Amino acid sequence: MKRVIAYIVIIVSCLCTSCVKEDSFNNSTTGNFDALWSIIDQRYCFFEQAREEFGLDWDAVYDKYRPMAAEAESDAQLFDVMAQMLQELRDGHVNLTSEYGTAYYWDWKLNYPINFSDSIQRNYLGNDFRINNGIYYTTIKDSIAYAYVGSFANSFGNSNITALMLGISKCKGLVLDIRNNGGGMLTSAEQLASHFTEMKIHCGYIKHKTGKGHDDFSSPEPLYLEPGNGAIWLKPVVLLTNRGVYSSANHFVMLMRSLPHVLVLGDKTGGGSGMPLNSTLPNGWGVRFSACPILDSGMNDTEFGIAPDTTVHITSDDWNSGRDTMIESACGLIMEYYKKNSEKSTPN
Repeated sequence: MKRVIAYIVIIVSCLCTSCVKEDSFNNSTTGNFDALWSIIDQRYCFFEQAREEFGLDWDAVYDKYRPMAAEAESDAQLFDVMAQMLQELRDGHVNLTSEYGTAYYWDWKLNYPINFSDSIQRNYLGNDFRINNGIYYTTIKDSIAYAYVGSFANSFGNSNITALMLGISKCKGLVLDIRNNGGGMLTSAEQLASHFTEMKIHCGYIKHKTGKGHDDFSSPEPLYLEPGNGAIWLKPVVLLTNRGVYSSANHFVMLMRSLPHVLVLGDKTGGGSGMPLNSTLPNGWGVRFSACPILDSGMNDTEFGIAPDTTVHITSDDWNSGRDTMIESACGLIMEYYKKNSEKSTPN
């Protein structure tokens, strides 16, 4: 119940962003453009980070696209112009939706190595795997467990997670694979992470907008991860990541890397740490945007991704031979850890 209450507080804090009163605009070509630009200008939460990361100048973006919007001869052309404008933010949580579809920014992962193949993954899952509430798991070589979490779109139950962990309880360690997990529900990410700690830990901070200025934010409010009800896994965990890890999956990495028995291995995540909110333009088109920034326990932004503890890519030779370099490396680290601790516990 405490975790639920904590997340209600977070959600209410983010909804305070909606209390930032929006200006009124008419339902015209330029009116809708100005409405979109102003909503982002007043309520988007990552301007400072975007300036530092790639030199974003939001006023210059207005000057560039406003004349193009004024010259649009159809709603379809206006949609394209406004979608291009939002691309300047380089944020996968910023979307424009209309009868012409939904415009997304995808380069946060498309410009990077894939580092994942479901075909190669089958070589490790084999034919004797189980699926527990969307989590694929089995035991691979050297009594090491492998679990793949491809999405946080669905809720995880404590009983499901407990049954999974009891099923692999005799294993030496766990390779937890979340590659290509594009996110879902923040509560699902937190629910799974809660089964990897036996004590309450401080894992990060959240802020929310308090005014229309780019730097108008509340003081950082601490976030905590509490133990889940049921089985708790405290054996070694190697968490596999790639650029396809985004949004609540990125948040999951932030939570897990706070735990002493977890090592993050692979590629830098895609990011997407801001909680998104929605608004509507005068013509009825919808816009979603990042509104509440989440920081890690060291007050570091994770919007543009979290670097792994150990960087590993799938090599070309392994890819061609059906071998997953990341899984193999993870198994090697677990066996190395297991061997060292076995030697320490052996009497002289």
